[in-house]
Amino acid sequence: MPRHAQAEGDDTPLINLVALASKRLALAVPVAQWKWANGRAITDPPREAALLADVDKRARAAGVDPAFAHAFFQDQIEASKQIQTALFDRWKTTKPPEGPAPDLAATTRPALDQLTQALIPALARAQPLRDSADCPTRLKRSVENWKAMTHYESGETAALTTALAHVCSSGGMGGTG
Repeated sequence: MPRHAQAEGDDTPLINLVALASKRLALAVPVAQWKWANGRAITDPPREAALLADVDKRARAAGVDPAFAHAFFQDQIEASKQIQTALFDRWKTTKPPEGPAPDLAATTRPALDQLTQALIPALARAQPLRDSADCPTRLKRSVENWKAMTHYESGETAALTTALAHVCSSGGMGGTG
């Protein structure tokens, strides 16, 4: 009996991946608040390189194509930077965030680490769907279902599209707009 039986056309692995990517993107806000409060740059090449090296190791251990995992997490980084840049731009022209900055070391980074650990097996479950001709359409449908279920913030749609850019081998989502 297969470990993860799926019905033909079952989008559950894609919906789960969308949900986890969405949760990861939500953490871009406290990261941006911390960086703003501490005068840090949005881009952090050493941290990004460390994450991608860790992802490569975890992907290999989980039987996930390391190139797929690398591209997916590079997309997560870029999507997070999109949100952080938009927040910085808004804070420069309007009112900066109020109150103390979130505790990056004690709260936000551990949450990001947990999501990274959850995303690797989610990639393993989605990996068999990547090469199917209907992957972009199914991914788009999964995003639409996720948005309907969660009342997803439409202002983050572009970042979510970036975060999911390499889920399908052919790239992107079918008919995204």
